[in-house]
Amino acid sequence: MRIGIVGAGLSGLATAFYLKRFLPAAELIVFEAESRPGGKLYTQEVQGFRFEAGGNGFLTNKPDCLRLVEDAAGTELLLPSSDLARKRYIYTDRLHRMPESPPLFAKSKLLTLPQKLRMLGEFLVPARRDDADESLREFGDRRLGPAFTSVFLDAMSAGIYGSTPDRISVKAAFPLVVALEREHGGLFRGMIARRKKEAGPGGVLTSTKAGISTMIRHLASAIEAEWRFGEAVHAVERVGPGFRVHGAKGATEVERLAICSTSDAASRMLADVDAELARRLATIQYSPIAVVGFGYRSLEEPLDGFGLLTTTSSKQPVLGVLWDSSIFPDRAPAGAKSLRAMIGGQRNPELVDQDEAGLIRTARLGIVNTMGLDRDPDVTFVKRWDRGIPSYAPGHIANVDAMFARLETVPGLYLNSNAYRGIAMNDCARNGRELAERIARSYQATP
Repeated sequence: MRIGIVGAGLSGLATAFYLKRFLPAAELIVFEAESRPGGKLYTQEVQGFRFEAGGNGFLTNKPDCLRLVEDAAGTELLLPSSDLARKRYIYTDRLHRMPESPPLFAKSKLLTLPQKLRMLGEFLVPARRDDADESLREFGDRRLGPAFTSVFLDAMSAGIYGSTPDRISVKAAFPLVVALEREHGGLFRGMIARRKKEAGPGGVLTSTKAGISTMIRHLASAIEAEWRFGEAVHAVERVGPGFRVHGAKGATEVERLAICSTSDAASRMLADVDAELARRLATIQYSPIAVVGFGYRSLEEPLDGFGLLTTTSSKQPVLGVLWDSSIFPDRAPAGAKSLRAMIGGQRNPELVDQDEAGLIRTARLGIVNTMGLDRDPDVTFVKRWDRGIPSYAPGHIANVDAMFARLETVPGLYLNSNAYRGIAMNDCARNGRELAERIARSYQATP
């Protein structure tokens, strides 16, 4: 059993880990263009500060990442976020505390009284019965009102997808809210029903000690495989029942192949295997994101909370600012504080094209405007992702379903990354485990 995996991000690592669990005798070959595993998940240490280049953790309200870490015997590495992280803020024309309860929402100035009443009128909005796709903006305007969409859903789109509500498919990006309407007739009715059924605390943002790279390194060390770091794959061809993988160091033949790269890279690799599949893969867009981290050895501002998100109408040069040292205190040395600004996305993609000095200036401006913090940092970190976060545009589900239908005509070939069915770390862990189960079953079904 010789199985190739292209891409050692979390999707590829989860697939490889569970493949070795389900098929201990399998010979795994993992191709990774970078010199390290993890993809966009890695921690950079700069003079004692730890900055995440991408995501900083996962929520425990879904079991998948937690299960992966536990299965890899890494429980002692886990680090739950600080209680300070429960406070979140939205910047419109000024900074507002995100209301966490109905009484706080009633007092919030984020919406006017008529806008709040329109939102509460969601109880009276009839449920949509057809299965047509709609944007998050269309969904939000219909059920909760345009003001709610332009404040809360707009900020949420920026924070999760680096996008805007009109460019996101609600079915693909937020399937839970669609299910609440379909199953309970409305969002509020659905949330009340779920709260009664699932009494107990919600999920806690969790990472690993010393940064997310700790989890990645531990997971990779638990996988017995032939690691091909620094070897990008540029083409794949069908060879009998298997595949020939063309990498920077030559060709390698495998029986099964899981491509866990970005969708554009997968498109280039598969151009000669299935032109229509490659064409569809190329249509998935990504939001460009620049991450700018600042470290302060002494700072009077408390940074009391998770951070802030901005709205499109605020016309700020940052999508949001994460107060990292308040979320996970070990991200900064004792007595120091750190934060990260997110720039670009589909609101202002051109900002990502700036050089490092320009990105630092832009982050400084966004932090001054939203937080009133006007001070030179002691330490800086900059990472630009031209293809940062997959964008689940309206029509995404139909496109992905068509891709996976075509995959059925190429036995032994699999796709798995956050470009298809879930962008969060929990999604990557779950999809990797489920793919490993599917590949294992394919061997069991072989005479």
